Amino acid sequence: MFSKTWVAERLKQRRAMMKFLWVLGLVTALVFSKWVDGFLKKSLNETELSLLETYGGSNAANNTLMVELTLIEGAGAKGAVCLDGTLPAYHLHPGHGSGANSWLIHLEGGAWCNDTRSCSNRKNSAYGSSSHMEKERAFTGILSNEAEDNPEFFNWNRVMLRYCDGASFSGDSENKEANLQFRGQRIWLSAMEALMSKGMRYANQALLTGGSAGGLASILHCDEFRGLFPTTTKVKCMSDAGFFLDAVDISGGRTLRNLYTGVVGLQGVQENLPHYCTSHLDPTSCFFPENVIANITTPLFILNAAYDSWQIQNSLAPLSADPHGDWNGCRLNLASCSPSQMQFLQGFRNQMLDALKQFSMSDQNGMFINSCYVHGQTGQGAWFAPDSPAVGNKTIAEAVGDWYFDRAEVKVVDETCRHLVPPVSA
Repeated sequence: MFSKTWVAERLKQRRAMMKFLWVLGLVTALVFSKWVDGFLKKSLNETELSLLETYGGSNAANNTLMVELTLIEGAGAKGAVCLDGTLPAYHLHPGHGSGANSWLIHLEGGAWCNDTRSCSNRKNSAYGSSSHMEKERAFTGILSNEAEDNPEFFNWNRVMLRYCDGASFSGDSENKEANLQFRGQRIWLSAMEALMSKGMRYANQALLTGGSAGGLASILHCDEFRGLFPTTTKVKCMSDAGFFLDAVDISGGRTLRNLYTGVVGLQGVQENLPHYCTSHLDPTSCFFPENVIANITTPLFILNAAYDSWQIQNSLAPLSADPHGDWNGCRLNLASCSPSQMQFLQGFRNQMLDALKQFSMSDQNGMFINSCYVHGQTGQGAWFAPDSPAVGNKTIAEAVGDWYFDRAEVKVVDETCRHLVPPVSA
């Protein structure tokens, strides 16, 4: 038995460490933001502002688990390659003990590319070529191997599938003139085949997750993932910050729809979208989760901020829709928003909740919608920190665990955000 004094001291040390990591992350974000600003001015156009996503960074404290990169060796023969033709890759940390036959697959995020220029730029980065990927990636949050940071999944087989196609693992086309391969769907299938051969076929429980563009992918591929396993296997899916809305921007246009139209058309996504959707809606509409989730048969959990910082900065109030800079302050800090601007953002929140109404009626589905100004909440700090976003005394990690293991129904809509440091950029 541990003494109360020891436990109290342990908690004190843990809180101090989390505060240090938050400060470190904030400083890193500031430096990264300045670098990105310069990079954007030199080489990226307006539609590529989506590359500002900071979800899934690799910075870590000294004691954080670092997992090696594994190339999918057999993928090339199947045409399952990154934008530049290199092999796709993943990071796998084996499970043990009670989690030896449980698998968590996390699909990396990183926005999209919608034309040959943006995709050509992208193929010279880790988001388009395994040649540019880090050889190790930090596993934190939902991927952590520490029970105190990730109590539900710490000893599972945990995988991060790297994102190098630019269409949420859903395209299947090519552009020979530009030497671009759009093979997201093949990468998905090849990765699943490789992981099944690594032991995933024997899983007694499995969870498909993803963040941002990977969160969208976890929705689009959810039923496919279920189909990989016997009916006796417990299979569910979760999307973190992947519930992108077909919203009108501040100028009356549809910035994100225009971006998605380019992605779907360029990368041959249409054939891989759910047929129950494309049979009555245009392909671009079927790339938006709101038009897909009601027909997904596999249990699905939606984790999203009602004031998603990426969507506000890049879809609702992008620079292209704000020529006079009226939203410059509000775009980065909601406390700087005028009453009329907050009313506009409240309309976005209402649109999100309306889009989730039918979905939330299913007993098997779950959701956690809070009012944080963030983009992604399964990483270090937000997932299971002492001061992570919570409703009552239940953190996001606990809510997801209750839903996955059928301990309780989780349908949370919270009008507040507790203690989460907002990002400098989305």
